[in-house]
Amino acid sequence: MRSLVLACVGVFLFGCETTKPEPIEAPQIFTHFKPSYSAPSELKTPQSTKTNLRITPPKNTKNKIITPPAKTTDLWQHIANNLHFPIEQNKALKKRINWYLQQPDYLQVMSKRAAPYLYHIVKKVEQQQLPIELALLPFVESGFRPTAHSSQQAVGVWQLVGATAHHFGVKSDQWYDGRQDVLAATDAALAYLSYLYKRFDGNWLHALAAYNSGEGRVKRAIKQNKKHGKSTDYWSLKLPQETADYVPKLLALSYLVKHPQQGFKRPKLAYKALTTHMNVGQQFDFSIIAKLSGVGSKQLHALNQGYLKNQSSPNGPHTLLLPIEQQALLNSSFFKTNFAGEYIVKQNDTLYSIARRFGMPLSTLKQLNNKQNNLIGIGEKLLVGQPKTLPESLTIDYKISPYLEHQEVVIATLEVDYEVQPGDTLWSISQLYNVPHSDLAKWNKLSASSMLKPGIQLVLFIPQAEKPQVTTIKKDLLLDLQKTLNQPR
Repeated sequence: MRSLVLACVGVFLFGCETTKPEPIEAPQIFTHFKPSYSAPSELKTPQSTKTNLRITPPKNTKNKIITPPAKTTDLWQHIANNLHFPIEQNKALKKRINWYLQQPDYLQVMSKRAAPYLYHIVKKVEQQQLPIELALLPFVESGFRPTAHSSQQAVGVWQLVGATAHHFGVKSDQWYDGRQDVLAATDAALAYLSYLYKRFDGNWLHALAAYNSGEGRVKRAIKQNKKHGKSTDYWSLKLPQETADYVPKLLALSYLVKHPQQGFKRPKLAYKALTTHMNVGQQFDFSIIAKLSGVGSKQLHALNQGYLKNQSSPNGPHTLLLPIEQQALLNSSFFKTNFAGEYIVKQNDTLYSIARRFGMPLSTLKQLNNKQNNLIGIGEKLLVGQPKTLPESLTIDYKISPYLEHQEVVIATLEVDYEVQPGDTLWSISQLYNVPHSDLAKWNKLSASSMLKPGIQLVLFIPQAEKPQVTTIKKDLLLDLQKTLNQPR
């Protein structure tokens, strides 16, 4: 197996860092800005104490025209462009903004930890049509530490307790804790937040408070305020101090990401996936996957901290996050050997027509085949992203571990992003990549009839490509042939 060409995804920091203690008195926030500073419209002094932070619930996506987001090359800029929670000026918010300003490198450090996962989290939030602010919650919850544990037994970047994680489908056993699996925990956390949003009648501040301290506690606080004729908005509720600080932490961080001020640096991060999913399909050993992929075992464990041992559980999951971005993936021998099909050039073919046939940009086809120009010859073999059939799994194919030999064969898959081209439909893309139409729609949270706009990103899970079939010739057949050839003419 040739070595995998990898893209560098930055430094992953999982240790704790020392932070400055919060001031007892809430200092004046505007002392950190230039004298000419005036607060933008998003930071308003409330005319009344009532705050109803509501966002229209997600609509049915059937027959919906999916439009691409505004183009940007920076993920943090994309997040900033899509932050929409109204933010009101008050003492709690000023205190928290000032706390962030006293630690100007705070978000830079957090962004390095989040780099392998943040693109995927943002994509999951947007696919579910949830507020982009939710993508910032792991920074508030845990400082984006996958192994963070709280005194209340909450675990992971989303700080999920065992019962909540289990209810929303996160697996946990002696082999694996899905709360430490960043993307598995993201699915559960977003499902829980969506549930709370509905339970609190579309009020995101109430839902966020309930995520932190529990649904029952927030409902009791609302009931008490109603009983005494008080406002039931978040700011008026009597909540534990941690919960009272929780929402201001998120709103203050959102405000500074959208309006970075002097003394606070907004990070820069490429707006693309820096990691890709590989579904091995069955129980695997980290050291063997490291050898096959060219990724060090230590780095694999750092990216996949949901796995508690050097093997995955016999009962799954068997999905790994690999530290490789799209361009390096397409160039890698690992992808070309295991996940890319072949096409033989025919008369009148051009690189452009072949790229269109297989639903990929011309630049991607050239990159995959190390082409510096558009010249091709009849009979030439080109690598394309279309596997032919579903053969043996990657692990069985390479016989990576003796205890895997007798297990059920499941096909290995690799996650690949696809940018929609003019004229593309879900059906045409599914046919080009030889994947089920219904699966393609399901992977992208779309209905089977959704219409696509050029430029949007879709995700596909490409199965392992077909291996050449070797015909075994029986020994007795060879002997018969030899006898025939030796007979006198």
